[in-house]
Amino acid sequence: MSLDVTEETEDGPSGYAAARLLLLTEKERSGPPRRAALAKLTDEWLSALFAAAALEQGVRGAALVAVGGYGRGELSPRSDLDLLLLHDGSASPAAVAAIADRIWYPVWDLGLALDHSVRTPAEARKTAGEDLKVQLGLLDARPVAGDLGLVASLRTAVLADWRNQAPRRLPELDELCRERAARQGELQYLLEPDLKEARGGLRDVTALRAVAASWLADAPREGLAEARRVLLDVRDALHLTTGRATDRLALQEQDQVAAELGLLDADALLRQVYEAARTVSYATDVTWREVSRVLRSRAVRPRLRAMLGGRPPQPERTPLAEGVVELDGEVVLARTARPERDPVLPLRAAAAAAQSGLPISRHAVRRLGQAMTAGPLPVPWPAEAREELVTLLGAGEPTVPVWEALEAEGLITRLVPDWERVRCRPQRNAVHTWTVDRHLVETAVKASELTRHVGRPDLLLVAALLHDIGKGWPGDHSVAGETIARDVATRIGFDRADVGVIATLVRHHLLLIETATRRDLDDPATVASVASVVGSAGTLELLHALTEADALATGPAAWSSWRGSLVADLVRRVAAVLAGDAPAEPDDQAAPSAEQERLAIEALRTGEPVLALHAQPEAPAEDGGPEPVGVELLIALPDQPGVLPAVAGVLALHRLTVRAADLRAIDLPSEVGDGAVLVLNWRVAAEYGSLPQASRLRADLVRALDGSLDIRGRLAEREAAYPRRRGVKAPPPRVAVAAAGSRLATVIEVRAHDAPGLLHRIGRALEGAAVRVRSAHVSTLGANAVDTLYVTDEAGSPLGDAEAAALAKSVEEALR
Repeated sequence: MSLDVTEETEDGPSGYAAARLLLLTEKERSGPPRRAALAKLTDEWLSALFAAAALEQGVRGAALVAVGGYGRGELSPRSDLDLLLLHDGSASPAAVAAIADRIWYPVWDLGLALDHSVRTPAEARKTAGEDLKVQLGLLDARPVAGDLGLVASLRTAVLADWRNQAPRRLPELDELCRERAARQGELQYLLEPDLKEARGGLRDVTALRAVAASWLADAPREGLAEARRVLLDVRDALHLTTGRATDRLALQEQDQVAAELGLLDADALLRQVYEAARTVSYATDVTWREVSRVLRSRAVRPRLRAMLGGRPPQPERTPLAEGVVELDGEVVLARTARPERDPVLPLRAAAAAAQSGLPISRHAVRRLGQAMTAGPLPVPWPAEAREELVTLLGAGEPTVPVWEALEAEGLITRLVPDWERVRCRPQRNAVHTWTVDRHLVETAVKASELTRHVGRPDLLLVAALLHDIGKGWPGDHSVAGETIARDVATRIGFDRADVGVIATLVRHHLLLIETATRRDLDDPATVASVASVVGSAGTLELLHALTEADALATGPAAWSSWRGSLVADLVRRVAAVLAGDAPAEPDDQAAPSAEQERLAIEALRTGEPVLALHAQPEAPAEDGGPEPVGVELLIALPDQPGVLPAVAGVLALHRLTVRAADLRAIDLPSEVGDGAVLVLNWRVAAEYGSLPQASRLRADLVRALDGSLDIRGRLAEREAAYPRRRGVKAPPPRVAVAAAGSRLATVIEVRAHDAPGLLHRIGRALEGAAVRVRSAHVSTLGANAVDTLYVTDEAGSPLGDAEAAALAKSVEEALR
């Protein structure tokens, strides 16, 4: 870190800069002690500047006041200095301006950001009354130098104003916080969070302090100070490692920030940040709910007292379940409830709250947590406890806030000890919206919408909650998750058969989506392999629903009508096999369709490619509107080398995404002519905008095949123009021969970073290996592409083991 300073005396800017730099480079002093020391050092420097300026101008009724973050002593290495020059109005404007100049300019000379103002107490109060942000800053006003009585008087007046105006200003503050959260997102789920502005960040901590200062309500204190310390420590480390005044924890900075804080890695850093943000968010929810309750009560009380002859109104208690009632818009425990004697009560209260769509009282959750510590649920759980858990999970969206309340008080990890390993665990994949634990809850929420489609909704909901529980352990999370799911399902009281189904669902929760998007569904080996894993129609039904719920809970890029149609097609085929119908063996020499034959004849006659584009049926999207699933692209052309890379390259140049590809050679009647004709039947979709005209695609394909169109060069320019984050390096590509292959072809699976022309590069590598491509299945999630290709030798037979391994290696090398 460097500071632009000028040579002066030890009490001037250079002296302060040197002391500041020394303080910030002391490794043994960090966190709150360093922030306090930095504030004290800054106070001493500014106090000297103020004293000299006031003496020179002969001004007495003035003071220098720290407000906002500086007023709270939260000075990070690159924090702004928020200063108010307060004066009683007795000095001339010129004298006050001269004092201000003697303070502001040295701060600017050091390159420090400064938020400054010059006001009388009356002006400060007037501005605060008009600007909520100014009023919030003045709530933390702290004298640095000058007339202490003047500052104390202002503080007293500002606090009185704030408390008197609280019924009007707090809703305004609440709305301000909500708008900020809508813009910045939730800190506890963001991969690149803004530590200050995102929901659950430092701004919300400040808002909670303001609510407490109003005396209208107070935030839960437990853990809040520690959460604030963590966020400030991370911001300090971020400022030191970047040398910038930034609050955004960018991906490329996270490893350095983690090292500065002595943490293992960036994941450990994010998990610590998420834990802190979750504490702040929960405190925010509880506090604003209490503010709303108090304001409603104040608005209603005068009218009720008048109606009741001056007697205070008695709140109404509405029974919801045994030992659970609704009181003033919250779920609380009944007066007769005895949590220490009723171990099922926590789940019963949570289920009642979720089913009613009501928040559960923090005091009720705390009492339940204490009782659970003293008298936990027996293992295995009684049937009632298991049923209440299923009821809670099946309540839909209201499940989420109730679950978060239970988590905030530690009840979830007491119910499911393995939950601790996935709690606040980040997922470094742009496709995922949530942390692992929240994703599991969201999957249960999505599964609750599908319970009418399955015979055992209880198994679906529990499997949804547990399907990624293995991500807290090393290795394949599905394998680890199967073991954990068996333990948890047994713990909560399912019988052996049900435990087996839940374990199977967790172990194979990715089976349907991966098979449907990466394998040839016309190959009987594909369908047979899925059927052998699933085993029964009931399990298949549950797995289908879990697949959809998991994808919908992952993020918008993980599910679409196209993916849904592929999975549904696979499920239909597998269900037929499970019912006893053997999958039909595909006829490799099946006759072409009438259109394919027409295009092939035209291609053979002209000696050039012939194209046709056909829109596919559209499926309804979630909002009721049509969702395009792509178009069918038919291409016929005389058989020649380089067809796959040429077609893939042209489609990439026109920004068309390939979703599936089938290539076949057809024989035409002898009277039509001699020569082999290739027919490509591909499904494509536009990345954005409208589809190009078939004539333009054909013209570029002709040029690509005769070598006049430099596809490699054009795609290289496109790839070079793609924005890349500094310090973020994609993992290397991996190409492997699929273990569960096909009787008709060798299955090559390519996993790589998605980039323009990836399929073109794969095609070039396969062309160089002299193999034929029967079909291709393309799957892209976020920045990751998984392309599966069915290849044969020139004679149309699968490759031998050694040949297949060599092909996979050569393709992988070509993609590096």
